[in-house]
Amino acid sequence: MRILHLEDNPADSQLIHRLLEGHGMEPEVVRASSLEEFRRGLEDREVVAVLVDNGVPGFDGLSAIRLSKGLHPRLPVIVCSGAGDGEQIAAAMREGASDYIDKHQLWRLVPALQKARAPQLSSSIERLSRQHAAMSRLVGVVQELSLARDLSAVMTIVRRAARELTNADGATFILRDGEQCLYADEDAISSLWKGQRFALTNSISGWSILNSRPVAIEDVFNDERVQAGAYRSTFVRSLAMAPIRTAAPMGAIGVYWAQRHVCTADELMLLEALANTTAVAMENVQVYGELESRVRSRTKELEAANKELEAFTYAVSHDLRAPLRALSGELGILNEDFGHLDLRLSARIASARSHVSRMYDLIDDLLRLSGITRRELKIERFDLSQVASEIMNRLRTTQPNRKANIRIERAAIIDADRGLMTVLMENLLSNAWKYTSHQTESSIEFRVSSGDDARRIFQVIDNGAGFDQRYAKRLFEPFQRLHQQQEFSGTGVGLATVQRIVHRHAGEVWGESEGPGHGATFSFTLGAQGDGDAEG
Repeated sequence: MRILHLEDNPADSQLIHRLLEGHGMEPEVVRASSLEEFRRGLEDREVVAVLVDNGVPGFDGLSAIRLSKGLHPRLPVIVCSGAGDGEQIAAAMREGASDYIDKHQLWRLVPALQKARAPQLSSSIERLSRQHAAMSRLVGVVQELSLARDLSAVMTIVRRAARELTNADGATFILRDGEQCLYADEDAISSLWKGQRFALTNSISGWSILNSRPVAIEDVFNDERVQAGAYRSTFVRSLAMAPIRTAAPMGAIGVYWAQRHVCTADELMLLEALANTTAVAMENVQVYGELESRVRSRTKELEAANKELEAFTYAVSHDLRAPLRALSGELGILNEDFGHLDLRLSARIASARSHVSRMYDLIDDLLRLSGITRRELKIERFDLSQVASEIMNRLRTTQPNRKANIRIERAAIIDADRGLMTVLMENLLSNAWKYTSHQTESSIEFRVSSGDDARRIFQVIDNGAGFDQRYAKRLFEPFQRLHQQQEFSGTGVGLATVQRIVHRHAGEVWGESEGPGHGATFSFTLGAQGDGDAEG
């Protein structure tokens, strides 16, 4: 808690510091003994409250209140003086002071600070809730875009999401067409410019594209970059625009407000993240179209290419991490500053942090999934049974008191990529451990059997939650889950990762269950390269 204190007596500042510290706070009292020091102190964005004496030489307390309120209207100011009369107190309150504390009654300072900061706390909670909802929506948009296969689908998803993320009254999707902007699609309370073209040099969207940077305009009729005439017949009063890709932009995404609106840093950051994610989706659509036209006769390879496009690349996870890091930092600061003052807020922060953690998990899983088919296989001979044992030992340490019957067949020697097969076994065994967590005694088995074609079949068998066999194929599709999040946590990417690893080894994978509550068996084979000799 950083507090700016206008006071020429160091002892008084130290006394206040000890008082707040004695009440469980962690204060940092920054003393200002002149106008210049006070003005510099107000430039510090981490200052949460201002205390003022009657004044210091050349600068009185009322002037300090006026200066504080002029620069930061919401920053609480408390007069802390030992020489105030009724008229001085009234004058201070008229200037915007939150309270007037006599130095002989410093015990009143703690509740006065808490009361003065209550509006800040409420505002922080509201902002946190908005950020949390926006980030959840953004993650959903990424999942939708990962499945988009044409530009029309991309535009439909993005224009709707742009309005929701910024609470705007309209959104438009703009494509660059040579030296012109094509307003290709829109979602707004009334029609704008859908289907129209404007010169890049004669539109705000063109400005954003040519300068490769976002822009926010509070008043479209009072900004030299805007052609005001284009807006006179529309509802638009304020706008924000972000280029689709910062290197050689392909277009822009614009949002509009009917009432004068100051676009916040959070809104602009979300719009940028959406625009960068859109760029990746558009590139995927282009790649998809090219692949489809070239390999129509090669169905198997085309299906593999389609699934490859379903996983987003590192650029997507990078663009999502930036706002997530900002939100995580905000949560940490809020918890440190206010968590000990409000148990309700502390609980809400803890809940929000768990959601942020799940978003990070989803991004990491997406990145891992997309990287599996890009990495080069490094084939070596090793014991898959040993890998399975090491994984189960790690899982056991997470719940040492849990009853579990674990059986692992010995000496399953294979020729495969050790790193990828470790990821595969980690996913299958972790799933078995998770989905048997509600059983009185968990039963998990890893075994090897022989199929009709003499290929070895590797199986992970459990007595857990099971599933409806009719939906078995959905298990291996990204983001598809057959159990509720509150029952069993997860991102829906693990089994898709397993399938991709098996396919890299020219094998097959499938899941079987007699139904919910009757356990599950996940089986996989490996191709000639991965099916090593059984001895060892």
